[in-house]
Amino acid sequence: MQKEMKRTMVETYQPTQAAAKPTQLNAARQLRHRLRRPLCRQHRQRAFTLLEVMLVLVIIAAIAGIAVVNVGSFQEKAYRRTAAAEISNLKTMLDSYKLEVGSYPTQLSALYEKPSDLADPTKWMKISKEPIKPDPWGRPYEYTLNGAEFELRSLGPDGQSGNEDDVT
Repeated sequence: MQKEMKRTMVETYQPTQAAAKPTQLNAARQLRHRLRRPLCRQHRQRAFTLLEVMLVLVIIAAIAGIAVVNVGSFQEKAYRRTAAAEISNLKTMLDSYKLEVGSYPTQLSALYEKPSDLADPTKWMKISKEPIKPDPWGRPYEYTLNGAEFELRSLGPDGQSGNEDDVT
């Protein structure tokens, strides 16, 4: 009789709402298991390897090297164009000086400061508002007067006169 009673109790047992269903228990166990696992496993699966990081760094360094070389050539071209534009402006100023005074100056500084060797100092007029700036490489422009003609040049990046890198 006791066996029958136990059997009827087991068969008639209905879980209440408070009791958890087996699927909920299984999900709770999986969650606890995930929380107990070390975090480094999860990070290790999502992280980059040292080889991948090094490969990216090599690619970035190669691109940066190419960019630096190209920027250097652009800067050199910009310096040359700047020197050519400044020489053109100086030539215009020298022509204006000749119209006012009657001859070209012996030095470029005569465009800004009154020279002491003028035949008629009353004809001198200040052509440049400020002293003549050096060329883009930081050197003064080379100005030579040959009678009624003049030559104006920048010595270029090497600073040597008569080379092919001079800007005229």
